Amino acid sequence: MTAAPTSVVSHNPADPSEVVSDVPAAGASAAGAVERARAAQPGWSEAGAAVRSTALSAVGAAIEAASGELAALAVREVGKPLTEARAEVARAAAIWRYYAQAPYEPTGAVHEPAGGPGLLLTRRRPHGVAGLITPWNFPFAIPSWKAAPALAVGNTVVLKPAPEATACALRLAELVRRAVPEAVFTVVPGGAPEGGTVLATADAVSFTGSTAVGGLVTRAATARGVPVQAETGGLNAAIVLPDADIERAAAHIASAIAGYAGQKCTATSRVIAVGAALGPLREALSEALRALPVGDPADPATVCGPLVSGRARDRFDRVLPGASVLAAGHVPEGPGWYAAPTVVEKVPAGHPLLTEEVFAPVAALLSADDLPHAVRIANSVPYGLVTSVHTAGLEAALHGLDRLDTGMIRVNAPSTGVDFHLPFGGTKASGHGPREQGRAALDFYASSRTYTLTP
Repeated sequence: MTAAPTSVVSHNPADPSEVVSDVPAAGASAAGAVERARAAQPGWSEAGAAVRSTALSAVGAAIEAASGELAALAVREVGKPLTEARAEVARAAAIWRYYAQAPYEPTGAVHEPAGGPGLLLTRRRPHGVAGLITPWNFPFAIPSWKAAPALAVGNTVVLKPAPEATACALRLAELVRRAVPEAVFTVVPGGAPEGGTVLATADAVSFTGSTAVGGLVTRAATARGVPVQAETGGLNAAIVLPDADIERAAAHIASAIAGYAGQKCTATSRVIAVGAALGPLREALSEALRALPVGDPADPATVCGPLVSGRARDRFDRVLPGASVLAAGHVPEGPGWYAAPTVVEKVPAGHPLLTEEVFAPVAALLSADDLPHAVRIANSVPYGLVTSVHTAGLEAALHGLDRLDTGMIRVNAPSTGVDFHLPFGGTKASGHGPREQGRAALDFYASSRTYTLTP
């Protein structure tokens, strides 16, 4: 039996020889962190709306004040291109400010009793300790959109980040802990053992990561009878109709394929050209992908930086055989884990690009006879996170909105990009449990109690 790692090490994807973080794994102390969070939770919940609101506002201000440093850290630790890293940090600050208003919202409703005098009340109450298991690709935004609503309604938080984003999580924790009491927000560095501890002890669990691990998380939490939500990726399609602005659609799709090297659950993996759109889109998309800047993520002009690890780049190399490469971008020389933005065609049925989330800058170009055919192709995979539809006609857009089996549909926009004040999540293998973000998150991090008061 292999011993659990005693340290958590992250490397710079653009220069793997650089160690960004090397910290001890939490190990057995992870359970203690949950217990301390549980002991701190009643005081945090009972402190009142003003205390929680002020604290969350302060976190947003602290993130904004440290925005340059945080963006640079995301560039170094997870290889996020600088322009995207800056945008992510700004979004994280906005998320904390958005949820800072939530403590003042109504926690329930008053109803008229059916049988005489009295009161019927509903009231939202926190679960206790929210256990958050987060990925590396949005090291500030995803922990923020999980932790902020959890804290807003009165839970305490224990965060187990992906090992590749340990430094980002620890720096975020430093900023949060300035605003909240001790043990209200805790990070436990580590891997699967620490994640297992959080899963086995927290009072509610929110997970973002792979489909395989998400299934394990969902089953384990359900067996314990604790609330669980799991966001587990996508195999997203972009549908392009003949009446679309082909050049604009190609630009949107290229950015959604290769932005941040395709390392987003909302990245476009399949491009479905309808009828006469195929020829023009084939040419325009090839040109757009070749033109995307690939290189050092610290360069503000870079769109496609390195993959997060050597293992990720090896996976990219393994999925290409069996398909015909239509176009591939430039790969810079140097030590980083870079992969060329690529579009392939003539992809056989059952190929990994049509069945699995690859998490790399590659997509398959497919064709459909008409819109209903395109919708069937889009719906034919086990995932259902997001689909983009590119068209000049409202009728086609509404058809897509009606028939597409995905949690999110974006018309004339890239598949990537979400609004944090709206629900986020997918269908089928893309997610389990209630939606994240927006006001929907507040419902997940609390239970509804019904009170009957009679004279």
